[in-house]
Amino acid sequence: MAIKKGEVQCINDEILEKLSLKNRYKFLNYNLMSFLEKEHLDFLKKAQKFFIGFEKRNNISHNEDFYEWIPEIGKEGLVTRLNNFEILDLNYEPYGFTAEFMRILATDFFDPQLAMGMGANVLAINPLLVHHEDIEIRLKVLKELVTGQKNGCICITEPERGSDAVHMLTTSDQQEDGSFILNGVKIYQTNGPKADWAVVYAVSEQNSGNTMGQFLVDTSWNGWKVERINIPWTPRIYIGKETFTNLRIPPEYVLGKPGQGREHLFEGLNLERLGIVILNAAEAWNAITHAVIYANLRKQFDREILKYQGVGFPLADLWAETMNLTLSALNVCQMVDKKVKQYGALPKEFSLALMATAAQLKSISAKLSQKAAYECANLMGGAGVCDNTLMQDLLGITRIQEIGGGTRQIQQYIMSLALRQIFKLL
Repeated sequence: MAIKKGEVQCINDEILEKLSLKNRYKFLNYNLMSFLEKEHLDFLKKAQKFFIGFEKRNNISHNEDFYEWIPEIGKEGLVTRLNNFEILDLNYEPYGFTAEFMRILATDFFDPQLAMGMGANVLAINPLLVHHEDIEIRLKVLKELVTGQKNGCICITEPERGSDAVHMLTTSDQQEDGSFILNGVKIYQTNGPKADWAVVYAVSEQNSGNTMGQFLVDTSWNGWKVERINIPWTPRIYIGKETFTNLRIPPEYVLGKPGQGREHLFEGLNLERLGIVILNAAEAWNAITHAVIYANLRKQFDREILKYQGVGFPLADLWAETMNLTLSALNVCQMVDKKVKQYGALPKEFSLALMATAAQLKSISAKLSQKAAYECANLMGGAGVCDNTLMQDLLGITRIQEIGGGTRQIQQYIMSLALRQIFKLL
């Protein structure tokens, strides 16, 4: 059975069968079982069981519009596991960043583009969870997003500002009744054209981050216009360009008034980047798993190609690098979970230290995921670049991972600034 429906079958039935989702999950589990606590390993296996059944029941070809799958995935509690959402009477267990790592691993192996798309839903969920203030409409939207009934996006990046998230041009003008009027343009928002709800940042004075506000937007409102951007490397993910024209935000939808938005924006960046690190690790594992199974079955000159040094040695190096990244990320996830459990939130000093750590991990994980996808596809030859497997999805997504969540240069800037700050303490 093919794991991705191609127009022409290039890989024989035996190898395609071995490349099944079930077998790829087994390879992943054998690698991680010694390092995971029982509750997290059990949750990983439970999520994997759901996706195996989901793929079989729906005869998934991985060419479909994956947004149609999210409601059923949400019912299973697999849109996010960062929190238990007790306030919504969901009470997820386990939860936290380590549990989120497990969720992303299971999801990415099933469908990498789905995993990235649902990640944007999580980015819309997080600020709502922190700033709902027990307001009914915010709790309603939060539950819709967490359970997969609706999709969300987060609108930060602008056409003329790129990675400069502070000096925005999109404006928010406060009205006498406490509402705000938004005007401006955002771009490169994952899920934008599919979003029912959006979290939007705008400033009272252009280029002044100190006047930034944070707003919840119903995308059916007048004044919201979205266009889909063509990103050839991720053809099933809907990326948007949003234009706001006199878009009115009622008072109860104002998550952060002018002056609060900047703090709200940066409080989530470290954890957003840690989420990208997890996604990068999952993509690297997915690529390596494909290549390992293929190289153990594919014969050339009457020998399995894994036995040739030109295949086996570089694959072993990628395996080692990915395991090291995974253990590093797992350690940080466990530390975050411990701090949150102990203090209820991340202590300020820890958050400051996490800024450099998240940038470090984001930088190296993006490079590794791209290298792993490309090298594994190369080691698989034509089988790695045709459309019979998920390798083409991995090749595409990993090519943009250095850009999303802050470009490579932004991460380098954060790291170099941290080096300067540490030096001043000497």
